[in-house]
Amino acid sequence: MRRRLVAVAISLALGGFAHAAPADAGATPLPPMVRATTQLPRTVVPRHYAIEVTPHADRMAFDGKVRIDVEVLEATDRIVLQALGMTFANSTLQSAGGKPMPAKVSLDEAAQTATFAFAAPLAPGRYVLATDYTGTIGTQANGLFALDYPTAAGKKRALYTQFENSDARRFVPSWDEPNYKATFDLAVNAPAGDMVVSNMPVASASDVGGGLRRTVFKTSPRMSTYLLFLGVGDFERAAMAGENGTEIGVIAQRGKVGQARYALEASRDVLREYNDYFGVPYPLPKLDNIAAPGRSQFFSAMENWGAIFTFESSLLLDPATSNVSDEQRVFTTAAHEIAHQWFGNLVTMAWWDDLWLNEGFATWMEGRTSQKLHPEWDPDRVDAAYTSRGPMGRDAYATTHPVVQHVETVEQASQAFDGITYGKGSAVINMLEDYVGAEAWRNGVRRYIAKRAYGNAVTDDLWAEVDAAAPGRRFVEVAHDFTLQPGVPLIKASGTCEGGTTTVALEQGEYTIDRPGKAPLRWRVPVAVRGADGTVVKVLVDGNASVRLPGCGAFVVNDGQKGYYRTLYAPAQFKALGDGFAALPVVDQLGLMLDASALATVGLQPQSDMLDLTTKVGLDASPNLWQLVAGTLGGIDDLYRGDAARQAAFRAYARGRLSPKFQQLGWEARAGDSATTKQLRTSLIGILSTLGDAQVLAEARRRFDAFERDQASLPPDLRRIVLGIVARNADAATWDRIHALARKETTSMLRDQYYGLLASAKDPALAKRALEMALTDEPGATNGADMIARVADEHPEMAFDFAVAHRSQVDGLVDSTSRARYYPGLGGNSIDPAMPGKIRAFAAAHIAEGSRRDTETAASGIETRIKLRAQRLPEVDAWLRRQGV
Repeated sequence: MRRRLVAVAISLALGGFAHAAPADAGATPLPPMVRATTQLPRTVVPRHYAIEVTPHADRMAFDGKVRIDVEVLEATDRIVLQALGMTFANSTLQSAGGKPMPAKVSLDEAAQTATFAFAAPLAPGRYVLATDYTGTIGTQANGLFALDYPTAAGKKRALYTQFENSDARRFVPSWDEPNYKATFDLAVNAPAGDMVVSNMPVASASDVGGGLRRTVFKTSPRMSTYLLFLGVGDFERAAMAGENGTEIGVIAQRGKVGQARYALEASRDVLREYNDYFGVPYPLPKLDNIAAPGRSQFFSAMENWGAIFTFESSLLLDPATSNVSDEQRVFTTAAHEIAHQWFGNLVTMAWWDDLWLNEGFATWMEGRTSQKLHPEWDPDRVDAAYTSRGPMGRDAYATTHPVVQHVETVEQASQAFDGITYGKGSAVINMLEDYVGAEAWRNGVRRYIAKRAYGNAVTDDLWAEVDAAAPGRRFVEVAHDFTLQPGVPLIKASGTCEGGTTTVALEQGEYTIDRPGKAPLRWRVPVAVRGADGTVVKVLVDGNASVRLPGCGAFVVNDGQKGYYRTLYAPAQFKALGDGFAALPVVDQLGLMLDASALATVGLQPQSDMLDLTTKVGLDASPNLWQLVAGTLGGIDDLYRGDAARQAAFRAYARGRLSPKFQQLGWEARAGDSATTKQLRTSLIGILSTLGDAQVLAEARRRFDAFERDQASLPPDLRRIVLGIVARNADAATWDRIHALARKETTSMLRDQYYGLLASAKDPALAKRALEMALTDEPGATNGADMIARVADEHPEMAFDFAVAHRSQVDGLVDSTSRARYYPGLGGNSIDPAMPGKIRAFAAAHIAEGSRRDTETAASGIETRIKLRAQRLPEVDAWLRRQGV
């Protein structure tokens, strides 16, 4: 599953300061009254499901029938499986050659189970459990749900399913846990004019009367329930042949499938790459990617085996409105979900404790594959720096958790989909591959996949195979240190030079934002040190270590920036690196800046060290460096929030620093502009507008005026940023103009964007109008929660109070898997000392006690931000005075 990322990557890599409580998308408990707390009994296991469903989209309900081949392992008088929101009829159990035995069905909504009880104990053996049932169709992405969308011909409705992590039980009574794998037959009775799509190709289709057509799909491979998929709607499909006879397809609402052409070609290329990398060919006859309108607060795409589900914004490209960042998002989303076809689908974690095996690996593969197939997107190979630093902004808080985590409940499983599982999981893999070597790592992965295909695994199964491929490296010890305990190592580095040899002393500590003074955790850390002459020495730091390098001069710790740790240089060494900053590889320049910023955040380095580095980035430096300079200055600007006089002085400096680079780039794209240059241009426009640059604001308004007359006047690269600037700075009349655009738009993606813009205004009165609109039917069922979250970016106190006051309505706008993160996240950007108490009080009343990790992250993040702002700003003020500001 591809998480919907809320926090800014640069902010997290810097230490999470622009948003001190990093908002990891995903996760959330159901309301306290619906709380599944135990796994199923192990007395009965499913072998095969034969499911028939008849959706009634007009009345948001469906009828179902299921026959489940089960094996009773121990004598029992009952079969317990998972079901939620269902009614049952005609429930029986039959052995081979036996008579049907009626079952008495009892439901436990709190445990999310259905118990089929029998008059006499069942002997061990094979049986068929059969039942009719009914269920509901929802408006959010849990179970079977409906999405309404506008078209030129009027509003239409399509149906989709979303089952991860524990929502197949809303669609079919089942053993809805990842370690209960079975095969599936699915038959669907749907309107004859609709396309029906599932994991497997169609086996047969026939009219059954009443305007319905029965579509029967081929039997699936053995898989977990959360990977089953169904889509029904007015769709079109395009396809091409892939390797090994696999048919690769894309499916979208009628009239839009042409916008999925890039995703189709990307899927073909990615599938070819993965067939080679994993050494086990993709095993299904087809691989579809289905585009859906709308959005979720939890995710943007889901890896259903053979039938990936993706929201349109991450799959479709409209040439009139899409830019290079959209292209990258489509590619990386496909790369992530296709990686799951092996890591997650073919081999599935045994329980949610090891969710990172799915998500961390898919995140790493999307980055690796993007670099291999699209090196032009990252010519400086800086992704390593952001991969390693990105999760640290979250992992340095006391509320973090290990990569391998203990999960007991459905709510906790939902909460596991966070930045540690995805981001740190990916970062640790990146480091471990570098430690043992790419070939040994891949050999271990191939052995792991081959041995456990169609089964389940735990983390140590992967470690055993990699360890066998790279013996003598203490690999398992290192891997355990970084996955079984939380936190971020700190490597302190100093050097001395005698007789033409530099001795580097390395000492381990812990980088933490909110628990200084506590005994640091300890890791065995793979460290690569590069000397002045380019010599690289690798060492495993277990407490303390030293390395010797030829020559004298500046050395770099974490060469290539793949190590998961912060580096604190002794002052003399940091100065030497600063003096030679321009000669460093860009990825190491970024690593130095990212660590200096994060360490300054917690007082381990002077603010001046980080700020001085920003002055060393010249006009012709890499766009990646300018992105970081802009992000750093933007983060500092946020520190001054609420202090207009001091903020004005800083903004004058920041505009003076960034404007020359923007003037060099200009508003218009030029032939030969790289992807990083295009992205830097829009970033500078956005940040300069936030800094109050009058010329940028005026030009954005002028371009918006022209856009209203002729939408083609605004090129795709500038469309989103210009509209965003105008919306953020809108007065009532401008807000109404944007509202008019939203109301008349008949393209679902653009309509969603316009309603998001309406929620981004700085003006509190307009923000209040957006909040009120979010609770109406106008924006659409999946846009309301997003509008409230966007208001929270500018007005966290207003948005949080509004959502809490209207909780019963807001709950209906948010996936049940997102609520425990959604509400605390609304207040997470606050600087009001009262907000942490309000967030905790809400959680005490409405969030299960074992599912309050995000509550504490948001609350403690606010408290820490307030404390560290008071410490940081005087140092920033002093540095500005030295610059003559």
